[in-house]
Amino acid sequence: MEPRIFLYALIGVAIVGALALEKRLEKFPLSLPILFVGLGWAVFSLPLDLGWLNLAFDPALAVITECATELIVIISLVSVGLAIDRKFSWKEWKQIAPLLWLTMPMCIFGVAWMGWAWLGLAPAGALLLGACLAPTDPVLAKAVQVGPPGESDRNDVRFNLSAEAGCNDSLAFPFVYLAIVLSTEPPSGELFAGWFGVDVLWRIAAGCGIGWLTGKAMAWFVFGSSDKVEDSRFFKGREGLLVVAALFIAYGVAEMIGGYGFIAVFLGAVVARQCERRHEFHKRTHAFIDQIESVVLVVILIFFGGLLASGVMGALTWSAALLGTLFLLVLRPAAGALAMVGSGLPWQSRWAVGFLGIRGMGSIYYLSYGQVKGEFEELDTLWSAVAFVILLSVVLHGITAEGLLRHLTGRGLHKVRGDDQSVM
Repeated sequence: MEPRIFLYALIGVAIVGALALEKRLEKFPLSLPILFVGLGWAVFSLPLDLGWLNLAFDPALAVITECATELIVIISLVSVGLAIDRKFSWKEWKQIAPLLWLTMPMCIFGVAWMGWAWLGLAPAGALLLGACLAPTDPVLAKAVQVGPPGESDRNDVRFNLSAEAGCNDSLAFPFVYLAIVLSTEPPSGELFAGWFGVDVLWRIAAGCGIGWLTGKAMAWFVFGSSDKVEDSRFFKGREGLLVVAALFIAYGVAEMIGGYGFIAVFLGAVVARQCERRHEFHKRTHAFIDQIESVVLVVILIFFGGLLASGVMGALTWSAALLGTLFLLVLRPAAGALAMVGSGLPWQSRWAVGFLGIRGMGSIYYLSYGQVKGEFEELDTLWSAVAFVILLSVVLHGITAEGLLRHLTGRGLHKVRGDDQSVM
């Protein structure tokens, strides 16, 4: 039997298991990502000749990993964008702004400093590590995000984490680009000026513009031909084709003009969601993309377990483990809570937003992207540190997230004080 045939069967069994266990696990301090990572580790530890997944020393595998994780991040961003019921306005979304302009830089530069001072990384490698770990992951953070369209009461904790995960993947990318450039060129004023003008200003603006246009175009295509939206019934059963088409258009066009495809995909989904917000069409499109996301996620989590079994953390040191632990338990919670000071949330919820900054597949994507595009000498150290943080996050947040959110909701601490308005 060829190993790939065995993996096909394993993935099928895992998907069935996910359907059977998803609701049952809500009563226990355990999550599906924990189980799937454990399954991948167990299977790849068996003498089945499934391959040795060593990303630090296998450029071809790094390219495959970059493409696979890029796909799951794109799919997850669409899923998050379609799920957010909140009206898209500055008044409703302004509370996430400090998570982007304050929390993310604090995490990037805090991790970069620890990577340089404790792990002995070169400045470019330390900056890449900070950029990889800073974004809240839209893939594994599903347990703390808002529910399907039209099925969620107002929950500012879940909304903040969902919107942050949707926005901050692209906003961490400028620092990935800077790290890549610094790995091949000495720093200079001209380099930083070009980086700020192109990688910060232009790429973000281009991604936002393409996302907004794609979302508006998709909404017009579905709803624009009838005031009563009757014609949208024509698309029933074809929602998947539309959402996949819009996904690839937004990402592809944004990347072709030098913009950030991630922000284009997320913003496109959010903008499209604003049109006929109560319409059943949004639930159907979200259900379709959610199923695709579930399948791809199972594959990626088993693959991550295989990475662990293959020794991706072989170069992990006590210093790297301390860095990862302090980042998840101190730096991110403190930076997140600080960003929420003016939000109007109770202090318990402010700390919850900080603590529940889950790390996952986005970090793997950024590191594999940096490995393929740049010239970093400390790849084994970088992969060990990133894999450790993801594993710790999967276990720590998988055990605590559901219970913590139930506690906040049960005590009415999940909303901004005095804000009882509906999300719709």
